[in-house]
Amino acid sequence: MEFEELLNNARKALMDELYAAAIYTKLSRLYRDKKVSSKLRRIAEMESRHAVFWAKFLKKRGFDTSKIKINHFLLNTKILFYRIIGYVLTLKLLENEEKDAVLFYSKLLDSKYLSPDEKDELKRIIEDELLHEQEIAEEEEAFKDFMEHIRDAVLGMSDGLVEVLSVAAGLAGVYGDPFNVAVGGTIVGIAGALSMGIGSYTSVKAQREVRIGVLEKIKLIVKYVPQTLFERVKKHMVAKGFNEETASIIAKESMNKEELLSKIVSVEEYGLTEERLEDPVKAGLYTGIFYILGAIIPLIPYYLRAPVLLSLPASFIIAALLLGGMGFVIAVIAEINIKKKMLELILAGIGSATLTFIIGKLASLLLGVEVG
Repeated sequence: MEFEELLNNARKALMDELYAAAIYTKLSRLYRDKKVSSKLRRIAEMESRHAVFWAKFLKKRGFDTSKIKINHFLLNTKILFYRIIGYVLTLKLLENEEKDAVLFYSKLLDSKYLSPDEKDELKRIIEDELLHEQEIAEEEEAFKDFMEHIRDAVLGMSDGLVEVLSVAAGLAGVYGDPFNVAVGGTIVGIAGALSMGIGSYTSVKAQREVRIGVLEKIKLIVKYVPQTLFERVKKHMVAKGFNEETASIIAKESMNKEELLSKIVSVEEYGLTEERLEDPVKAGLYTGIFYILGAIIPLIPYYLRAPVLLSLPASFIIAALLLGGMGFVIAVIAEINIKKKMLELILAGIGSATLTFIIGKLASLLLGVEVG
């Protein structure tokens, strides 16, 4: 890493830490839960110390840090955004930012322009960031089920939106009356919602039954023939990094404790717990309800009986905004690139609808069919 690049990264790091400290401080005042508020304040204090490190780092190299200041309008906009997306998504977003910080600082450690003391301090900062990530992840744990339902809701709405937007666009190429387009799109939306809801229910139910079967089998083995699991547990512990002796001790200890042995086999090997089994009814309802919501929204301009030439672009704009929002939620939950996912959903949805409109228009022209 060249010296100029290092300075640019240091300036970025200072700005990021200043914003992080301010954001965590403001969020600590927003949330009433004392435990959460205290944790956020503690993280804010650490981020402030990190900012001090980068300020000293830059000053030592003759850089004037007085010009690096927080834009309070941008800061308040971010806080408003966090309030809009809610506590759960805010936690997830903050966790992702901490992970990015760890990766960013890890790369800086390789620079030859850092002194040994600076590298040691940077390592401590990385440890702090990892601690922040862990603390935020612990807060998220209480919302695991809710996050799963958010996923079902977003995916259901996304499917409904894209499918009905495409159908409506195709119908718009044939029908002159926007109300006919709205009715046709609604029928498709209702049918799709029922299909998706039932499909989600049966899929999750089947998956749940299989997992319950595995858990029951593990319980029976643990209760009646636990000794048959000794080598299995030992082998698993060795695979996790324990030496043979320690792995044997853990395996032997677990043989006398049904609950511990069940947990090792079910959680460590299969990633299963009874608490984490998804409810098929909720999955079906979330998927179906949000599918129909996603289906109805792009039809609003048609229901308002605006001319097709106005309804079509209005529907596309509404859909693009919603798809962008859903892309954001999916990206945050899945911890992937936000801009890329938002763009991917928007282009896929609008592209599909545009193609369907062209097909509908061509069919109308070639077959001489147009219903006014």
